[in-house]
Amino acid sequence: MTIIIALCLLLLVAYLFDLTAARTKIPSVILLLLLGWVVREATFLFSIDIPDLSSTLPILGTIGLILIVLEGSLELELNKSKIGLIKKSSLGAFLPLIVLAFSLAYLLHYYGGYSYKDSLMNAIPFCVISSAIAIPSVRNLSSSQKEFIIYESSLSDIFGVIFFNFIVYNNSFGIDTFGYFCLEILIIVAISFVATILLSFLLKKIDHHIKFVPIILLIILIYEVSKIFHLPALIFILVFGLSIGNLDELKNLKWIQNFRLDLLLLNKEVSKFKELIVEATFLVRALFFLLFGYLIKTSEIINVDTLVWSVGIVLGIFVLRIIQLKISKIPLFPLLFVAPRGLITILLFLSIAPKNQILLINKSVIIQVILLSAFIMMLGLMITAKTRESIILKRRKAKEESILD
Repeated sequence: MTIIIALCLLLLVAYLFDLTAARTKIPSVILLLLLGWVVREATFLFSIDIPDLSSTLPILGTIGLILIVLEGSLELELNKSKIGLIKKSSLGAFLPLIVLAFSLAYLLHYYGGYSYKDSLMNAIPFCVISSAIAIPSVRNLSSSQKEFIIYESSLSDIFGVIFFNFIVYNNSFGIDTFGYFCLEILIIVAISFVATILLSFLLKKIDHHIKFVPIILLIILIYEVSKIFHLPALIFILVFGLSIGNLDELKNLKWIQNFRLDLLLLNKEVSKFKELIVEATFLVRALFFLLFGYLIKTSEIINVDTLVWSVGIVLGIFVLRIIQLKISKIPLFPLLFVAPRGLITILLFLSIAPKNQILLINKSVIIQVILLSAFIMMLGLMITAKTRESIILKRRKAKEESILD
């Protein structure tokens, strides 16, 4: 009973964090991590016995990743006017990921003497923008900036996981390896389109009062089965979300017309489905970061030995972000600051086999990079918001003065 009451109270506090994030400009993730850490310290202070919850973190993280990418893809629009945005966000997701991963891997290989493959495996988690933190943090930005972040962070998650799995599951990297990898992508795209049609039919045909939960369970099932066969499963989530979220754009395709889908009815069902996904995503994300905050030890946050690596990695992240935004001809502010690390970084780090882990990259480095990148984003968004408000006030004042004159 006590655990249920505590859990309900913590989630209600998490909801308050989410409500007030727009005004305080403090990412709710930072507050959730802090709250989880406070709960841990309180359990030690009052000698409250809590079972080991570390094994539930990867499970929550995987479900959270699926829901976050699905939520982001459902929000995206597919039409000709978005081609430029998609190109820029794809470049923003891919280029810094590759450059930072290989650069950091070289440093780990050179200074630590580890194999280059193990170094690359440990470097990739730091190179992925966290959509779990980025997307909720940019609600107050303009629609174009918000769209860019949704595309960029979702694609960064997908590219990062695919790149990581490609390194983990291959011992050699010849033409055959890359050919097989391309075949895997084609297979998962084909599966995605077939599954999208079938799940769309389910949305239309199920008359039972419970219809969305079986669909969500099927999505998670397809994702997990795809992972067993080492297929890039996140592509399925992205394609499915983009497809059912853009049925009006896809209706002109001949092969879609053959299925004779009732788009009016489907759009209504998709709208309800979106609402459920948004609420479920909030719940799982809140639980994940509360639990991760609970599992953080104070010594891991203030570990001075790892601070040099953590600051160096964060510095590299933002230097590359400046270059990337300049190449894409996108204004630096406020998007420069939106490059947080989070859920994917934790999940990829946890999935590294003990034999491939290296001493230079440990939990302290992970926590410090996540907190530093989130803190920089928070400060950057606060400063740019204040600057924007002062500019608007000055313009309003100048306009009023010109009217009076």
